[in-house]
This record gives sequence, structure tokens and C-alpha cells, in this order.
Amino acid sequence: MKTEFSLKVMVASLICCVCFFPLIADADVKNPDTFVFASYGTVRTLDPCVAYDTVSRQRILNIYEPLVFFDGSATDKFVPLAAAEVPTVANGGITTDGKTYTFTIRKGIKFQEGGELSPEDVVYSLKRNMIADPDGGPMWMLLEALTGKGSTRDKKGNILPEIFETIDKSIEVKGDKVILHLPKPYPPLMGILAYSSSVVIDKEWAVTKGCWDGKIENAAKYNKPDPGHEPLQKISNGSGAYRMKSWEPSNQFIFDRFDGYWGPKPALKTAIFKYVKEWSTRKLMLQNGDADRVMVDNPYVPEVKAMKGLKFYKVPQLSITTACLCQNIETRGNSDIGSGKLDGKGIPPNFFSDINVRKAFLHAFDRKLYAEDVFDNMVIMPTSPNIEGLAYHKENVPVYDFDLAKSAEFMKKAWGGKVWEKGFEMVVTYNTGNEMREAAAQMMVENIMSLNRKFKIETRSVDWKDYLVKYRAFMFPIFIIGWGADYADPHNFVYTYMHSQGVYGRYMAYQNDEIDKLCDAGIDTANPAKRDIIYTKLQKLWYEEAIAVPLYQQIEIRAYRDYVHGYVPNPMFNQEWENLKMMSKK
Repeated sequence: MKTEFSLKVMVASLICCVCFFPLIADADVKNPDTFVFASYGTVRTLDPCVAYDTVSRQRILNIYEPLVFFDGSATDKFVPLAAAEVPTVANGGITTDGKTYTFTIRKGIKFQEGGELSPEDVVYSLKRNMIADPDGGPMWMLLEALTGKGSTRDKKGNILPEIFETIDKSIEVKGDKVILHLPKPYPPLMGILAYSSSVVIDKEWAVTKGCWDGKIENAAKYNKPDPGHEPLQKISNGSGAYRMKSWEPSNQFIFDRFDGYWGPKPALKTAIFKYVKEWSTRKLMLQNGDADRVMVDNPYVPEVKAMKGLKFYKVPQLSITTACLCQNIETRGNSDIGSGKLDGKGIPPNFFSDINVRKAFLHAFDRKLYAEDVFDNMVIMPTSPNIEGLAYHKENVPVYDFDLAKSAEFMKKAWGGKVWEKGFEMVVTYNTGNEMREAAAQMMVENIMSLNRKFKIETRSVDWKDYLVKYRAFMFPIFIIGWGADYADPHNFVYTYMHSQGVYGRYMAYQNDEIDKLCDAGIDTANPAKRDIIYTKLQKLWYEEAIAVPLYQQIEIRAYRDYVHGYVPNPMFNQEWENLKMMSKK
């Protein structure tokens, strides 16, 4: 079937390009029980119900553990962690109608602050995270699977009637088993249970830290925590192989091995993740052995390949980066939109609601030059959120070709000609240190400004932790951001970008009832033929509606010192990911 073929092609395309040079003797390996990684990513939160970025996800999945996790490079096969085995139809763990999943919970797992993991902890964790359901968070996935609703609130922010009772009934404990009850079959469920929002926390400990008290009648009090004030933002108590030793925001995060871990003892005692935004500094750290790995954006791959003592992995990603165009920008205290009016000194908050403006920006992005200059053509240029490697991806989806004459034509039509007549001023932002996104921002800005001297756009970098908060507050006219697979299904990408309640769709303030219905229908059926029709139409609408600018689907290059072992490529995880319990330095 097409679904299986797409996933297998992506997994098969994982290429481990290892370049060996003479190994350094063990005595010359700096700090053999410590792993050092330098990156420009910063941590937003350690609360599993809130974390929805790759940096926070990495920290959480090394401190905590979910019921199951991905099996090596597979995107659709799993191994048990908190669960004693992976449920299947064959072993009786999944009913034939696909609506009931039973997990036997592993015995003897200890939490880092004391106490033993129990089935009650598993049930509490999943319910607590769904009840909290923060804005812009990851809980829509589990809510959709277990309740049939993608949120605990309606579009106006009001709590849905009986939603907490539905959550309560969706999971139960029977002896040493946890049973999940689904309203309908949901094929991506196992992938969601492997996500960081499904890790197991200690119920007793969490309640003392201000999390849900376990009483369903009090659930509303714990719904939608204020951003930055979620109970577990800066603290942790998992059952994973590593615990947090210290966290200095915008400086470093240090892991210590948890000696009470239930599984095999990891080789590394300590892992240090350093925040280093300058490439020149990261390069020297890798070259001198002060870092065992650093974040290498594609433009710098030739530089690291010239170094000795390294090995490399080439990993195509199930991810996409886009320039999202916000159609309802917050005006209060927002200097990114100038005057907030179409008077030549700013832009109105609904500037991008005019499709002519959106099409002008799309025609101003030179896909061919960007792929050549930034990636040396080692990149996949996407046409829609249904990217290569996912089921129902279509090769023939049209794109907006680079054409400044067409861009100018659309700008002349925008807002009844006022854009061209009066001009505008605005700011385009990207996250600090990400030079691929910086290059995309500068390309669009320079090309748009070349159309009319009255068009004035600045570019500015913002630290990642602040970027995440500001785009969710509708502060950015354009936010450049990536999306990595939560699970390997087109729904995870198409819903995110195109549905009015999608993680990025909502922050673009994009609303199209036809698209919403198609997105919902795509996950409501398991019939491949019906899904093919739905996702084909959605890819066509992505183009026709000019929703956002698709920038790149990255093929990442990881560079390690050649004495570092244990990395397993998986297209689900980008460069911020490191499974520390698998790593060693020998």
C-alpha cells in the first residue's frame, strides 16, 4: 500500500555516511564519561503537557519515559519502556475493532526522587496532561485519539461540556494493567504514546508541586495554565536514565546518570548541553575536542567535513520549515508592525488576510537559489505540509515560481492598490543562530523591498525560548518555524498548518471551513483510498490559498568526534535529539 511504501522509502534512505580517520587512544579522549553538545537551541519548559519544541522534548525524553518508544530507525515500530510489552492485536493487547489498548505496566521502575512507578501513575499522567491542555501545546494529539476532540476548549476558549468526564472515562486501571478506550480507531496512537507529552510522572510528587489534584470535579481549575507558570516548568522527577543536575537558561543544561534506572546502566555519567549561538565558537569546540558534537547547519557542512577525527551521519528528516503568515497580528506593544496601519509607516494587523499579499511573498522566494546557496542542493524543497516520506504525498503539487514581476502584480492589487501606493514597514524575525532561517528571511525581505522603494522591512533574530512565546502571542507578522513529526502520518502535518485549531494554523489566524472539514475527515477514516482523495485535495488547496511559504525539508548532517558511539538515525528526530542512554565514548 502507498502508506507502507512512503514510510519504508524514508527509513531506507537513512544513510550512515561514516568517515573514519585514525582514532585517538582512550587516554586522549577528553572526559570519557561525559558527553558535550553545543547548540543554539534553548529550553522552553520541562513540563510534559506544555513542551512542544525539539529542545524541550529532548530533555524530557531523557529524564522521563513513556509507555513505548520507537524501535531504532523505525517510525512505525515500537519497543516497551514503562510498559512490559507492546500491545498488538496478535497478543491481545489491542482489540480487533482498534478501540481498546491494554498495557501491562513494568514492575520495579523507580522515580528519581523516590517511589515506584505504578499503573496509577500512568493513568494520572495521561489524564493530568489532557486536563491541563495548554494553549499551543501538544495535548491535542492524545485528546483527539482518546476523546474525539482536539481540545478541551471551544474556539472562544470556553471549556467543552463534559470533556473532563470523557477524559476520566477514557483510561482506567485494572490490576497491573492500564486500559485506553478510544471512541473510534486511531492508527497513529502508538506514535503519540511515544511522544514526550505521554511520559509517566509520579502522581504523589506532581500533586505536591501544584499539578491536578486527581479529582475530576476540580479539573477546570488546572486547565490552560498561564504560559511560563506551568507547575513543572523548571523541575523534574522522571524514571529515565538521566536526571537534571542543573539548568542555567541560555547557558547550559546538565544531565547526571540516574543510578536507580531500571534498565542497563548507561556508559555516560554526565551530559552537558551548551548554548553557543556563534558558529565560529561551535566549530572550534568540535575541532579541539571540547565538544563531542555541535549543531552544524547545512551551510557549514563543507567546513566540518574538512576536519580530521570526525564521523558523519546523513539523515533525511520527517520535518518541514515554513514562513508562516499571520492574518491577525497583535497590535498592543508590538513594534514589528510599526504604526499598525496601512499608512506607509506600518502594516495593519490583518495585512496577510489579503491573498494578494500572500501570493506576492510566495513569488518573492527563490527556491532554486536558496537550495543551491544555503544547502548546496542537499535538501528537499517541499511543496506542501504533506512532505516527502509521508503517505499520499504528491509529486505534482504546483508551487509559486520565483517571479518578481508576478510578485509586483499581486502587490499592486493588494488592499485595493493601497499597498503599492502608500508602501509599508514591518519586521521579519527568525530564531537566533539558525542561519538557514536567517537566509530565507533575508531573501524574501530583499526581494520584496526591490519591488518598491516604499516597502521597508527589517530582519531581526530572537532567542528560541522567547520566539516560542511571542509567535503564540501573535506578535510576529511572519514567523519562520519548523515542524517535526510527532508521528508519521500526514494528519500530523496537514492539521498543524491548515486547520484553524492546528498548532500553527491557529497562530496564523487562518480559517477555512472547507479545509477544517477535510482535515477532520482525513483522520476520521482509515480507508487508504478515501484518505488519498482527501489529502490530494488538501495539497491542492494549500497552493490555491497561498497559506504560507514552504522553505525546506532538511537532510541533516550530524558530525561527531570519531570516538563517540551509539547514535541511531531516525527521521523523526532532528539535530537537537540525543538518546543519552545509548551513547558512549570509547
